[in-house]
Amino acid sequence: MNVLSESKRQQVVALGRLGWPLRRIQKEIGVRRETASAYLKAAGVAVRDERHRRLPSKPASRGEVSTDSQAKPASWRGVSTDPGDSKPASCEGVSTDSECPQTPSATAAPGSLEGPAPPPPPGRAPSASACEPYREIIEEALGRGRNAMAIYQDLVDHHGFTAKYASVKRFVHKLAGDRRLEARAVIETEPGQEAQVDYGEGPMVRDPQTGKYRRTRLFVMTLGASRKSVRLITFKSSSRIWAELTEQALRRLGGAPRIIVLDNLREGVLQPDIYDPTLNPLYRDMLAHYGITALPCRVRDPDRKGKVESAVGHAQRTPLKGLRFESLEDAQRYLDHWEERWADTRIHGTTKRQVATMFAEEQAFLQPLPVEPFRYYHYGERVVHLDGHVEVERAYYSVPPGYIGSAVRVQWDTTHVRILHCRSGELLREHRRSTIGRYHTTSEDRPKRVPMSTHDLLARSDRIGAAVGALCRHLHERDGETAVRGILGVLAFARHHGADAVNEACSTALDLGVPSYRFVRRYLERPHPQPSLKHIDPLIRELTQYRDLIAARTKEDPA
Repeated sequence: MNVLSESKRQQVVALGRLGWPLRRIQKEIGVRRETASAYLKAAGVAVRDERHRRLPSKPASRGEVSTDSQAKPASWRGVSTDPGDSKPASCEGVSTDSECPQTPSATAAPGSLEGPAPPPPPGRAPSASACEPYREIIEEALGRGRNAMAIYQDLVDHHGFTAKYASVKRFVHKLAGDRRLEARAVIETEPGQEAQVDYGEGPMVRDPQTGKYRRTRLFVMTLGASRKSVRLITFKSSSRIWAELTEQALRRLGGAPRIIVLDNLREGVLQPDIYDPTLNPLYRDMLAHYGITALPCRVRDPDRKGKVESAVGHAQRTPLKGLRFESLEDAQRYLDHWEERWADTRIHGTTKRQVATMFAEEQAFLQPLPVEPFRYYHYGERVVHLDGHVEVERAYYSVPPGYIGSAVRVQWDTTHVRILHCRSGELLREHRRSTIGRYHTTSEDRPKRVPMSTHDLLARSDRIGAAVGALCRHLHERDGETAVRGILGVLAFARHHGADAVNEACSTALDLGVPSYRFVRRYLERPHPQPSLKHIDPLIRELTQYRDLIAARTKEDPA
């Protein structure tokens, strides 16, 4: 027999207990049928051959009494299989006679062939199901896709159902049938070590803007040790919403794990990679604020975060299936009630313990949350202009010399603007937020000499006209390199309005003492109405009145 590893051995035994035949075990996990059969027999698990017949786990020894191969399997359910027979089964669970022939296998005590047979356990008398009065409600819920647990919880909450969940489960299985679960590996983690996050489809909620029902998104965070989950509902998603939902879930848990396992969605991972994934900077900085390390899954490997996948499916199948809500607040309130009433008080199928009890033990191992919440910001990439500045929301901020034409990363919030190196992430400059149209330039970023590109712009302005050259040089002497943008605008006007019109506008600006790009733009864009009688008549009337007034003053005072 081949020697298997411990994980493979446990997997073979688990699949054998689920009733898988040897051929299917060999096909799925690659273990030979002979090897799998030997391990299953050693573990006391009945083996199924290719014809799905159950074989004995161990051969009968010489000191044991063998059973009849033609006998029916024993059953202690206490109910006859014959629908016309009302007597409880007293021997092997299938016979309806008042007396059963005593076979050696039924009468012999261990190590002896003689002795009275042990009495069978008491049976349950057949009776109508406790769910029969609620048949219409259960059928209607099944038509909406709700499962047995969801139906049981609704019956208890809204209809005063007093029987157990097993009654509902049996009744639903009779109506809808049963399905076989497949075995999966279980990843065990230390308390407070890991949490898993994921998105899923949420319920239909009426959109307050359109008035129509709209599919929502379900955010779920699940702790790896206790299986405690936090479920939040939102209409839309973005990098900031994803980070805010994660932060809100941490606040609800009252602490932070050390690792978060997430999928490769765009809100968390910009570029998936098995060795060096590129995380979303906002999400990465938010996790660093809480002392958490992000661990993205491999691409197309959702089983790594199977606990949160199971939590998403649990919420979709049980409380939310087939329901609609009038507002997002109603949906979240209903989900929170279900979380507290049913999800936290359930006995988990893997750990066989109550989720709330396990969470109370794990909560002490979570990291304490910082007092100050994370300060969110916007981020993006910018190209440094010829004047050595980058534009952020229509304001301009200086960059160290040597970056003209290069791309830099920018982060900004309501108070500060941070300029970072595009590759290394090094902080280049940090500025206070400025108003629209303003320049914020540090003394270190002002060039010591006039760049050749600026000399070329001034020479081009001189060739357009004397007034244009004088205005552009005045702007450069007054504002330095920050005036380059205005000089480019003046030169662009020459292409659209002609050199003569721009030269006239610049001459007027210099004469009036307002040399600026904005004055030139307004002067060139001023309206030029065509002369008509309705414009000329008032002007003639005003000139006549003015002439008469001058003549009257001359008569009064000839000197």
